[in-house]
Amino acid sequence: MTNIFHFTVFGKNRGVKTMSEKLSVWLLATVLLTTTAPAQAQPTTKNFRIGYLAGSSLTVNADRIEAFLRGLRELGYSQGKDIVLEYRAAEGKTERYPALASELVSLKVDVIVTAGAASTRAAKEATSTIPIVMTQDTDPVGSGFVASLARPGGNITGLSTLAPEISGKRLELLKEIVPSLSRVATLGTSNYPGNAQSLKETELAAAAFGVRVQYLDTLGPQDIEPAFRAAVRDSAHAVLLLQSFVLNSHRKQIVNLAIKSRLPAIYYSPEWIRDGGLISYGVSFTDLNHRAASYVDKILKGAKPADLPVEQPTKFELVINLKAAKQIGLTIPPNVLARADRVIR
Repeated sequence: MTNIFHFTVFGKNRGVKTMSEKLSVWLLATVLLTTTAPAQAQPTTKNFRIGYLAGSSLTVNADRIEAFLRGLRELGYSQGKDIVLEYRAAEGKTERYPALASELVSLKVDVIVTAGAASTRAAKEATSTIPIVMTQDTDPVGSGFVASLARPGGNITGLSTLAPEISGKRLELLKEIVPSLSRVATLGTSNYPGNAQSLKETELAAAAFGVRVQYLDTLGPQDIEPAFRAAVRDSAHAVLLLQSFVLNSHRKQIVNLAIKSRLPAIYYSPEWIRDGGLISYGVSFTDLNHRAASYVDKILKGAKPADLPVEQPTKFELVINLKAAKQIGLTIPPNVLARADRVIR
């Protein structure tokens, strides 16, 4: 039998938007076709349709999707006939979520995988019966998605990124690499769930270090360049990014602006470093997506989301790009380099 995974990728115009996205689809499909499932894995006997609702394009989320699919392959879903993946991306536009979630429901998918609180909320409002697996959510209880982490109680379960103290750790790292740091420009999206809590933690850490926080709200791509102009105008010494689907959808632009402005910037995931960023510290989103596969597997085998506890993040990564440091004339202290999980030279 032919081994084929089907990817349906919707961008702004209901189709694969760019040649790079087509390439991403081809690369991911190629990986699936050339990987053999473990001998002990038990293949399924039904074609399952999995919806994946995200804020960013397949190109932007390629590493996370591959981690998710790798998790499924390791669980015996390498036969292409077993899985149809329906990928829908809001492209950083929150108003698109409801229609995309409804579209997945109309396709009668067996499970919906979500990549953030905004997509989880849209899926929750679109269905109360189809199981929903979160790959990441800053506060699933506070957002009203689950009754508790131990017993979700509804049709939603998955993984949480609840670790607000991470923002303070990032500021501490910035202070180590920029000892003279006294003002940090903080980019976030105020309507992104968890943004307020992360900003509060950043401000608390900043007060302890004697650093002033300049918060720059980026509600859309039109706010990104003005934010950097404001940071430079007000003499910020560095940039700290809070988690945001708007920012994540424009990684390369932001990385280039940081370098052009000669501002050391710290990001929340290694994907930013792959795109040329300086330093990242945070939860491993690829690990979360990989672990999400086990939830999907259990649900496809009959488990109820209400009975599957929500898991906390277990893997954090510090990644440093010395090439980016050289571009802005920055020297990373040896004690920081020694703590890095990965250094790009």
